[in-house]
Amino acid sequence: MMSEKLKAQCHCGAVAFTVQLSDGFNTVRRCNCSFCRMRGAVAVSAPLSGIEVFKGKDKLNEYRFNTGTAVHYFCSVCGIYTFHQRRSNPDQYGVNVACIAGVSPFDFAQVPVSEGVNHPSDGGSEGIAGYLRYSRE
Repeated sequence: MMSEKLKAQCHCGAVAFTVQLSDGFNTVRRCNCSFCRMRGAVAVSAPLSGIEVFKGKDKLNEYRFNTGTAVHYFCSVCGIYTFHQRRSNPDQYGVNVACIAGVSPFDFAQVPVSEGVNHPSDGGSEGIAGYLRYSRE
């Protein structure tokens, strides 16, 4: 069963979309691959059919690296990463939680970090590399 459609956009609003998450915010995670380490986003899962870009599709640029399998989309105006088609599961998007209206990466006290340095598609572990924790203390 799909969740409700959530409104989402990049920082400047040039790209706006709706997203239906696969399992609400239960799939929240980070990744430790070189790109994800640098971009620092917290992502949640959505099926490919779960995203509808209704504004600024022409403003979305893509970035691919290494095997070129994962397709990372970002706004060409403000540079914010919006979502990406996953290498580990090409039938899913990872969606930047910070783009979803009313959601912040700091809403999550603990975020699992997926093993991306030794990627499962390369024979590495499918496990959790660690956890990021946020506390106001």
